[in-house]
Amino acid sequence: MRKTASIISVLALLMALMTGCSGYNKILKASDYNTKYSLAKTYFLEGHYTTCSTMLEECVAYQRGTAQAEESMYLLATCYYNLEDYLSASQYYLACYKTYPNSTYSENCLYWSGKSLYLDTPDPRLDPTSTTAAIMQLQRFVETYPNSKYRDEAENMIYTMYDRLVEKEVGTAELYYNMGNYLGNNYRSCIVVAQNALRDYPYTKYREKLSMLVLKAKFQMAQESVLSKRDDRYRDAIDEYYAFKNEFPESSYMKEAEKMYRISTKNLGNKNQIIEEE
Repeated sequence: MRKTASIISVLALLMALMTGCSGYNKILKASDYNTKYSLAKTYFLEGHYTTCSTMLEECVAYQRGTAQAEESMYLLATCYYNLEDYLSASQYYLACYKTYPNSTYSENCLYWSGKSLYLDTPDPRLDPTSTTAAIMQLQRFVETYPNSKYRDEAENMIYTMYDRLVEKEVGTAELYYNMGNYLGNNYRSCIVVAQNALRDYPYTKYREKLSMLVLKAKFQMAQESVLSKRDDRYRDAIDEYYAFKNEFPESSYMKEAEKMYRISTKNLGNKNQIIEEE
């Protein structure tokens, strides 16, 4: 009898929808949340995520402590994900995971929360806070579910975001290098930024570029150095050249690196004007 009544309620709501906006507004104001939730799931399956999310927002609040509460929160998070509101999606996925940590949705919630943050990360030149948060969330997922079918994809996203963070550091190091000795020794700042990035992200795809920036900055420091520091700085540049050559023997930068090496060796011990290659 109850099943029949529920079916009649759903049909009544569907008929109300067919009457237009006024019918839809009546459904939103209705107090029969079980029926409203059934209709929200119909909207979800049909891909009407905006309408579905509006209805689920009410259902989530009303259904706390019920058997439907977890599913309604998961569906609401997925609505926002499909609407590309990734920040809201991540928040609801994470809330669902924290509220129901041992449920059938737990693994999906933790993964999609991290992926939503990944999709919400900005241009590498902007504030990296959200990128760092996404990395932490996906690392948490990998540690919690090491055998998940999503593990490889999660790790790939982590590596991609690490490279985004490094890309920002590359830009900063290049800026310092291009500033040269303007208002101070910016070559030294370039070296510090690049070496810190190499230390913090040893497997980045920008490793070769960062290493070359270190070599170039050390060479230019020697070139523009006062006489008393010139030899030490040329030796430092030569040592950096050998380190670069050993790690990247086939580098596209090798011709440039070898030129710096030759100039450095020619000027080592030279107390006169710096010798440049023709």
